Amino acid sequence: MKKSRFTDSQIIAMLEQAEAGTAVPDPAVPDLDGRLPRCALAFPERCRRQERNAKPEQVRKGKIPGLSPERGKSMRFKPLAFAFATVCSVPVAHAAEGMWVPQQLPEIAGPLRQAGLRLSPQQLADLSGDPMGAVVALGGCTASFVSPDGLAITNHHCAYGAIQLNSTPENNLIVDGFNPASVADEVSAGPNARIFVLDSIEDVTDEAKAALAAAGDDALARTLALEAFDKQQVAECEAEPGYRCRLYSFSGGNTYRLFRNLEITDVRLAYAPPGSVGKFGGDIDNWMWPRHTGDFSLYRAYVGPDGKPAPYSPDNVPFRPKQWLRFADQPLGAGDFVMVAGYPGRTNRYALAVEFDDTANWTYPTVSRHFKNLIEMIDAAGQRNPDIKVKYASLMAGLNNTSKNFDGQIEGFRRIHAAEQKRSEETAVLNWLRGQGDRGTAALTAHDQLVSLAAQERATRDRDLVVPQLNRTGVIGSAIQLYRAAIERAKPDIERESGYQQRDYPALEGAQRQMERRYVAQMDRQMQQYWLNEYLKLPASQHIEAIDQWLGGSDARAVTHALDRLDHTTLSRTDERLKWLQADRAAFEASQDPAIQYAVAVLPTLLELERQDKTMKGEDLAARPLYLQALADYKRSKGEFVYPDANLSLRITFGNVKGYRPRDGVEYLPFTTLEGVVAKETGEDPFDSPKALLDAVAAKRYGGLEDRRLGSVPVNYLSDLDITGGNSGSPVLDARGRLVGLAFDGNWESVSSNWIFDPVITRMIAVDGRYIRWIMQEVSPSPRLLQELGVGASR
Repeated sequence: MKKSRFTDSQIIAMLEQAEAGTAVPDPAVPDLDGRLPRCALAFPERCRRQERNAKPEQVRKGKIPGLSPERGKSMRFKPLAFAFATVCSVPVAHAAEGMWVPQQLPEIAGPLRQAGLRLSPQQLADLSGDPMGAVVALGGCTASFVSPDGLAITNHHCAYGAIQLNSTPENNLIVDGFNPASVADEVSAGPNARIFVLDSIEDVTDEAKAALAAAGDDALARTLALEAFDKQQVAECEAEPGYRCRLYSFSGGNTYRLFRNLEITDVRLAYAPPGSVGKFGGDIDNWMWPRHTGDFSLYRAYVGPDGKPAPYSPDNVPFRPKQWLRFADQPLGAGDFVMVAGYPGRTNRYALAVEFDDTANWTYPTVSRHFKNLIEMIDAAGQRNPDIKVKYASLMAGLNNTSKNFDGQIEGFRRIHAAEQKRSEETAVLNWLRGQGDRGTAALTAHDQLVSLAAQERATRDRDLVVPQLNRTGVIGSAIQLYRAAIERAKPDIERESGYQQRDYPALEGAQRQMERRYVAQMDRQMQQYWLNEYLKLPASQHIEAIDQWLGGSDARAVTHALDRLDHTTLSRTDERLKWLQADRAAFEASQDPAIQYAVAVLPTLLELERQDKTMKGEDLAARPLYLQALADYKRSKGEFVYPDANLSLRITFGNVKGYRPRDGVEYLPFTTLEGVVAKETGEDPFDSPKALLDAVAAKRYGGLEDRRLGSVPVNYLSDLDITGGNSGSPVLDARGRLVGLAFDGNWESVSSNWIFDPVITRMIAVDGRYIRWIMQEVSPSPRLLQELGVGASR
């Protein structure tokens, strides 16, 4: 349902996921649904065969351990049709490659067992059973229940927004962490924090396609028909209070599934380690190995006394999940089986070559450049004003993460000659289609249409980046959202734009409330100024008349005058924003507030651009499924199979603990240890560990959690699993389905794997479950929570 255009919603999604600290989704390309990788079925051992890890005792030979020199109530699934290969020519899929939908797991029982799984694959396919029933979505990250009282574990960087929201310069949880004495002391993770517990999945492909067919050949009508179908399905699905439903599209519109989740709206922060543990290494170590980061935090889910989801209230009680994970009782080692269950965001492994080129050559470098400028600006302001440093910490983390990720992808594209690979693969598909005669004509035409759409989008891409960024700055963004809400509220609910229906009002209100914890007028002005100056640099053909008229000029003086006017807005106050959330359209259009006047002036144009975008989306909805089906047919003709591209739905990936060789003469071992934390210590951020940690390591106070093979407590480890943004916080499970850690990053060499997977060097980085326990035992002790986790202090 998404396409390659770098639109307002995609940019916003990028930053929102970035603010959660996760790897951000690329401009999305529809997912290719369907088949199993031939290599895993035909020659699983060959797929797994890589150089074996170094022996465990080698971990102690380097200065830094780990581096050596050299988704109704019941589950309803429409059966998925899979083809099986019995022979394999040149292997193109690695055993660890692929983000599998749970329904596929029984089909790949062989590769799972070959990799070391001791559970039944059918057990994993039961999404309400153990362990899958414990895995939950946060909306941008993943978590899992780890106690019968609603305790959920995720990454520190996934909880970072909640940590920041509860921080002040005087009580800085970002720095000091959060270790409440009792359950009663847990704090709200924010009005928009959510835990989504998967309840059911329903295939609605036939109904969706019928709705699209009824729209005929009109592109805009096609998009509107799909939107109407989506809202109708969601409304019926959410008839029972407490549930949140979403329609997912696979393969560009070849398959549609409706996911139903229990939506828990009272989420509280239950524990966070000190920032110097949770973010040890900061942006320097981000995406890097060896790594020594305690990237974990704990939430607790709360519900009303009746056991049903309810907004935050002191009367609420902990949620009682049906399933929760137990920590492993056997030590994890090199070569061991591991799997991750989570909600990966987007991969683009079936994108057109031109879409790849636009991303690699313009989107990534351009966004990275802008984000670096913002980072420098916010950092300088934060040095002068501690309030800015705290309130913009979450945004800064996201900007840094995104910028570094994009830079890494660009570097990776060059290293593996990704552009040439994409063009070669696409040329082979097109030549095969030409050889099919009349049978290939429709797909070839569809391909041409997609290339033409990409060219149309390219013509206004600068505007489509700059204007949405300006329009999401603090008071301007608030004014536009509030005015749009007033316009939409005058319509019947089913006809309102998604995001402005009655179901969305809790989130709208939450956004207006929590803005006060992420807004400083001085900083907002600087960001407005940056994007207004960028707007002035746009070619005249990409200017928006309404913005030009509002500015009243095209130079720095006009920008300064506009900013001076905006300084007098009342939307900087929470009570004012909440008042306007209930106002009607006439009140907005009579307002003298300068931010509201901007919104009233520009929104008609923004709505027209939205209509144009929906027209192009309708054209994509006609062409994309045809081409992607042809691509799948081509792969089947070669005996190949295709796993689904990531699309924010529940997936499992599996493989083994292993290191890698990034370049000649360098070997990375799979585990790091406590001593590596000390070796990196400088006493200055981001390498400034708590004294309690340093003292414990110096005294070799391992607390019974050391691995004899390592001679210490493991901190982080590598495995060859296939993950992406959205997997952050995903539980890593061992062969028996026990918790052995949390996924939190990938290595630098693997960041381009969203587009092309390289099995030799693609690695997932996880925080070891033993290090989580060690921190909670020796550094920021919480015997109460350890007892709840079923792992009371080890000695």
